[in-house]
Amino acid sequence: MSVGTPPPSYPVTDRVREALSVSRRGCDELLPEADWTAKLARSEATGVPLRIKLGLDPTAPDIHLGHTVVLNKMRQLQDLGHTVIFLIGDFTSMIGDPSGRNTTRPPLTREQIEANAQTYYRQASLVLDPDRTEIRYNSEWSDPLGARGMIQLAARYTVARMMERNDFAERFKAGTPISVHEFLYPLMQGYDSVALQSDLELGGTDQKFNLLVGRALQSEYGQEPQCILTMPLLEGLDGVEKMSKSKGNYIGIAEPANDMFAKLLSISDTLMWKYFTLLSFRSERDIAALKAEVDAGRNPKDAKVQLAKEITTRFHSAAAADAAEADFANRARGGVPDEIPAVALAGAPLPIGALLKQANLAPSTSEALRLVDGGGVRVDGGVVGDKGLKLGPGTYVVQVGKRRFARVTLTS
Repeated sequence: MSVGTPPPSYPVTDRVREALSVSRRGCDELLPEADWTAKLARSEATGVPLRIKLGLDPTAPDIHLGHTVVLNKMRQLQDLGHTVIFLIGDFTSMIGDPSGRNTTRPPLTREQIEANAQTYYRQASLVLDPDRTEIRYNSEWSDPLGARGMIQLAARYTVARMMERNDFAERFKAGTPISVHEFLYPLMQGYDSVALQSDLELGGTDQKFNLLVGRALQSEYGQEPQCILTMPLLEGLDGVEKMSKSKGNYIGIAEPANDMFAKLLSISDTLMWKYFTLLSFRSERDIAALKAEVDAGRNPKDAKVQLAKEITTRFHSAAAADAAEADFANRARGGVPDEIPAVALAGAPLPIGALLKQANLAPSTSEALRLVDGGGVRVDGGVVGDKGLKLGPGTYVVQVGKRRFARVTLTS
């Protein structure tokens, strides 16, 4: 359909209203909502599925629960019969996304990108239906552009509009360097929407500018502009910063079931409800009823256990979730987890500080001794109170804090 030509009007049926409700759940913004409603109505009337795009740059080897906020939305729209496109940004990763940054993001090497991208699809398939997912790499159309094509693309967007972006404007005002190649990132992400003829693009709230560039470029190329749907950024375990591997506050979807379950139970009672909204597949009515029970006096831990079991089951199995719950309860009683690392060390008798360091239970001997001073080290269930303790040949269960364990076998 050419730009400027009014689209045919299609009826807004109950199924369209249901799809609109699914789209809105948990989202921050749906823009323009009227256009998205019209697209849904057209799809319903013609039987032609809409093309829904999500791009992720493989900047780290693993996907965490923060990534699954938008993946969950993709799956919900996929289940309504639409075509979802999981776009791996192997080209844009080499530029480095400046979104939310006050400094230039170091670009990744081709080797790093390829290594990280290998795991992305496998992990995304734990959320999306792989049989109904279109997997694409943006190097498919970005590499062939070449210098001439890049110049022609850059001519379709102005510097003034680029400087409307908050992080660029703030860095410019502060005198913080902005590399010219950073302007290329939103252009290339926008060009992805042109290449894929996207009807809807999803992203976190920090991606809004990039998504709007996609709309502008589609208009420039004579396409019907995509709608955009932004999802809130999920705070990590600290409850403050967005979930990020670099900040260490993440829950990886590929990590062991026991760790996933325990981490989910560690979030605050307040943050738990945001996790329910953005991560759970339970209906909003069920979540509201559960919250009402907690507000009426039910222990919030009961609700948190339900959330932890649902998420752990999704990425592992119901049996693994049950085992993780039992393991957590055992730890809470001071017991030893079912599975702990086994470490073999030589040199007995070995001082406790050296043992903790060599068993990777402390980063250094001095830190190990500080932990002993604080009463945070146990051997076979007993608190170690002597920094001069030496352990002879044998096998010991060593615990640091509440969650770090190792079964250490010492030989002389």
